[in-house]
Amino acid sequence: MEDKKEKKEEEKIEETKDKEEKGEQKSQQEMPPLEINFALFISSMGMQALMHLGEITNPVTNKKEQDLKQAKQSINILEILEKKTKGNLDKNEEQILKNLLYEVRMKYVEKVKGDRGKVKGESKKEGI
Repeated sequence: MEDKKEKKEEEKIEETKDKEEKGEQKSQQEMPPLEINFALFISSMGMQALMHLGEITNPVTNKKEQDLKQAKQSINILEILEKKTKGNLDKNEEQILKNLLYEVRMKYVEKVKGDRGKVKGESKKEGI
């Protein structure tokens, strides 16, 4: 009697797994592939820089985290792309890259100045 119950439970589990797999396959098939282009690529690099600047939430940790070294590295990569692609971008791509670099550079400067002010402020308080 117990063997029959176990078999029925196993069959139910297998049916559920099959339904889930079919549902996953169907949803993956319904989604069209994302077209990768230069604008999307540099936008993702910019998002990465903003994440390292603590401006947007890290999707892995669900927290705003600041890592200025990583932010600077992302900015440097965007600067290299700007130099290496000069004259090869359409107007839209060129403008996106220019605006993105301006935004992340300004935010980087703000963060660096803010961190220096905090350190100086803390050292002044300790010296009093």
